[in-house]
Amino acid sequence: MKVTLSKIKTLNYFKAFAISSLMALGFQSFGQITEKNYKIYSVKTGKEVALNDIVEDMKNYDVLFFGEEHNDSVTHFLENKMFELLHTKYADKVALSMEMFDRDVQVVMNEYLKGDIREKNFNKDARVWSNYRDYKPMVEYAKKNKLDVVCANAASRYTNLAGRKGQKALMALPEDSKKYFAPLPYDTASGKYCEKLMGLSSHDPSPKNDTSKKAPAKMPPMGGYNLIMGQSLWDATMAYSISEYLKKNTGKKVMQVNGRFHSDEGFAVVTQLKKYSPKAKTLIISTGREDTFPTIEWSQFKEQGDYIIMTDPKVPSTYKE
Repeated sequence: MKVTLSKIKTLNYFKAFAISSLMALGFQSFGQITEKNYKIYSVKTGKEVALNDIVEDMKNYDVLFFGEEHNDSVTHFLENKMFELLHTKYADKVALSMEMFDRDVQVVMNEYLKGDIREKNFNKDARVWSNYRDYKPMVEYAKKNKLDVVCANAASRYTNLAGRKGQKALMALPEDSKKYFAPLPYDTASGKYCEKLMGLSSHDPSPKNDTSKKAPAKMPPMGGYNLIMGQSLWDATMAYSISEYLKKNTGKKVMQVNGRFHSDEGFAVVTQLKKYSPKAKTLIISTGREDTFPTIEWSQFKEQGDYIIMTDPKVPSTYKE
């Protein structure tokens, strides 16, 4: 079938319309979210609690891991609210750390937060995620209130290289490149976290250590890509970024936003952080949708974190997976 220029323009128009409509849906549902759309459970007390209870609990901790499902609009609402509440409680002692930005764009983030560059340039040069609208309120809040934002992750070019060719390939890179990921050699996942990466389901308690310098377990065939090696670089780099910030900013409290897989059960970034900052005290929030909402059997989720947040699946997602 011959595709004409007019047909291409028409298709592009409908594509743009669909995207804008989906964004509008996300904003609309975001504005309508209330306390009726989520429930918070404290594993320590065995009771349902309020968001402010987590804020109060943070007086005894250094890092709050907020594990999300990337398209959960209720979770994004709660992340924004949490960041604001932490700032209200602890003032300029609060910083935001994000999986959604890579270490090599930290200078771009800093320029934007200071008002030196336009949002248009920031969006392009910081390589914002396609659903950046979900995270923009936190970045704008940080900008308005002069709070730091840590670009914590390793760029995909490095995780891809690690997955394809291993840590030796990373070691061969120029020294300037090595600033943008965790120091080599980094620990690779083992134990129950490794099993999760290999597709096994596990809700057992976290072992004391889920990383090891031993050779990673053999992975199922993935076109020559070693998921353990690549994923571990993500985790180690985020942990290293948080650790670096804590060491340079004594007394600060960091709210780390990442996919729940990176912090559930105390695995991944949480365990890696123990290597870089053994004395850092951490709290873990694990969020997810629950089909039985608002009736929830909390016992089945208690191993996921210190606080479990279950959200209303009827609230529209910010984008379709």
